[in-house]
Amino acid sequence: MTTEAGSGVVSGGHPTASEDVTAGLSIICQAFQATAARKRDEMALRLLEEGIEWTWGEYAARVRRAAGGLHTLGVRHGDAVAILARNRPEHLVADMAALHLGASPFAIYATSAPAQIEYVIRDSGARVLISEPVFDATVEAVEPLCPQLEHVVRLTPGAPELDEGELSAFDFRAGWRAVAPDDVVCLVYTSGTTGPPKGAEITHAGLLADLRGTWRSLGVPKHLSAVSFLPYAHILERFMSYYSPAVLGGEVTFCPDPAMLSAVLAQSRPSVLVSPPRVWEKLRAKCEALAADQAEFALAAGLGDLEVAGVGAAPVPVMLLEFFQAAGVPLRQGWGMTELSAFGTVTSTDPADNGTCGRPIEGLELRIADDGELLARGPMVIGGYRNLPEKTAEAIDADGWLHTGDIGRIDDEGRLTIVDRKKELIINAAGKNMSPANIEAELKNASPLIGQAVCIGNDRPCNVALLVLDPEVAAGYPDHEALSAEVVRGVGAANARLSRVEQIKRYTILDSEWLPGSDELTPTMKLKRKPIEVKYQAEIDALYT
Repeated sequence: MTTEAGSGVVSGGHPTASEDVTAGLSIICQAFQATAARKRDEMALRLLEEGIEWTWGEYAARVRRAAGGLHTLGVRHGDAVAILARNRPEHLVADMAALHLGASPFAIYATSAPAQIEYVIRDSGARVLISEPVFDATVEAVEPLCPQLEHVVRLTPGAPELDEGELSAFDFRAGWRAVAPDDVVCLVYTSGTTGPPKGAEITHAGLLADLRGTWRSLGVPKHLSAVSFLPYAHILERFMSYYSPAVLGGEVTFCPDPAMLSAVLAQSRPSVLVSPPRVWEKLRAKCEALAADQAEFALAAGLGDLEVAGVGAAPVPVMLLEFFQAAGVPLRQGWGMTELSAFGTVTSTDPADNGTCGRPIEGLELRIADDGELLARGPMVIGGYRNLPEKTAEAIDADGWLHTGDIGRIDDEGRLTIVDRKKELIINAAGKNMSPANIEAELKNASPLIGQAVCIGNDRPCNVALLVLDPEVAAGYPDHEALSAEVVRGVGAANARLSRVEQIKRYTILDSEWLPGSDELTPTMKLKRKPIEVKYQAEIDALYT
């Protein structure tokens, strides 16, 4: 890490970092082909419940056949290809096949409504939609809304294929060798909390720069073994269980149903697991519900072989980090954005880093603007937002600095701490600035029963909260009185860790469950604050009466 004198700019760099995992690579297709040749007979993709186990050689052969099929449908260099599918081997085959044609694939959140799907298909310009039978009803509703769609391909085991006669006329090798580093490797539609999503254009070069910097910070595991369970419409899942194996090799075990994650972890015993805090919170809650020893639970839950364990995408209470570290799980925090191709900073394994987001990865510069906003610059910054030149210019200035929208601090050790989103800070009636996200994190960390929390207090005399109980944890309580008592205890414990002005003075428990993609949560489980305040205005007003 270096700091530019007098500029406040902190640059990433790790003197003890591992080797450059992207050496000699310029595009993801090249990385995939090199890995498939090097690890031809080693396991690549597994779906345990269906008995699917494909080696890298089989994976590569299926990608080649699928590329031929898409080529016959008219997919060419620069085209967008939409994919609506769960986390399955065929999903990655279809995505990688499109990449080898120079196309820009993108995944659609399974929870999206037809109108939302229509928007991203129209915005992307996709003429081909790849789906699987479980989404047939959704596709039937979407097709009339999307006249530009020329083909809908239903995924079957093995992905779209052609027979060898047709394949012989298709120059697969020439196709992927024509892909350029500045081509768009994927579109990731940001699940914004307000307004329509924006299509972030991530390039091959930008993604490889982020892969290089991130793995030099994390340290490459002896054998990469990952579980795929987050949506592939999210850059974090694409980075960890799709692009990273393409570069590093290793194997991916699929978990199409996130509710089965604990069982899949226990079966597959991965070496890498990175997720938002909610997954780690639920694992901790399960451990506490069983009254199990932390270390024994970690082993039983399949966490005992983790070499890389990460958490990010939302505020992370130090107590959560300490819980898993005490169990022998090397849990580390990171910060990133879709607009950075994934990761921006990573903590070390030193517990002194707990409570921060760590230092910038190699190749990334960070600085804090006069108004407290965090700015970032480096080769991993996206090329822009699709069809939105004005939004691109707002986000990335003429000097190449990405305006992240986060309020941050950088300490004397070069470690970043995120305070909150620039537009989400609470300023109460007395003019005090507070981070609702940090208050909400304390509430959820104080009791596994609190599944979701929303802190309200802007222009108000004090803070109040809307709480949603975790249904799995709530099922373990004998009656309403016991539930209420635990919530009282949890809120009190959270308040004890907050300053007086931050504390929750009143709260209400909502009799509902908030699911990803609902009125209250984005598909990536970020709070839709303004829609929540509108929907629950009566409950909020009652708390201030």
